[in-house]
Amino acid sequence: MLLVLVTGLPATGKSTMATVAAKELGSALLGHDWAMSGLRPYRELQESLDGMLPSGHRVVGWSIMWALARAQLRIGSSVVLDGVARAPEVAGSRQVAADEGARCLVVMTRCADADVHRARVDGRQRQIPNWYELDWEHVARSRASWVAPEDVDIVLEATDSVDANADALRAAIGSLS
Repeated sequence: MLLVLVTGLPATGKSTMATVAAKELGSALLGHDWAMSGLRPYRELQESLDGMLPSGHRVVGWSIMWALARAQLRIGSSVVLDGVARAPEVAGSRQVAADEGARCLVVMTRCADADVHRARVDGRQRQIPNWYELDWEHVARSRASWVAPEDVDIVLEATDSVDANADALRAAIGSLS
């Protein structure tokens, strides 16, 4: 069994690579934004999340993802997590894998070229129900404050081709399977 965590800033290819990993493993793909989108219709929950210090959106979202990941691992299935994971979420994901007797692969996507990154954000439509689309201003702020986690196993660059990144990811998965 394998828990694959795909992290990185928005619009760096996280979800694309998470999909590649899930297809390669024949596993469930759990996305942070998808998990949190299920809570957005509930105003009272949103107010509670907003009132938490630090903001509850991040910690609650990862708590949900880890619980669902455990459920997959406990039935003997690999699982892929897709979200903006910082060092604490990387450590938490590795701990979930260890607790459940699974291996863990942490993949970070990045886009070193700001112009390319902006082009990837502009016009992007993920169409997640009850979720919002990000704009460049939001991503630029995230980019300026982002501290990339150090405990990653493979880094994929968005300026490389999708096929090249997918091949590198498949090779990393293959080395652990």
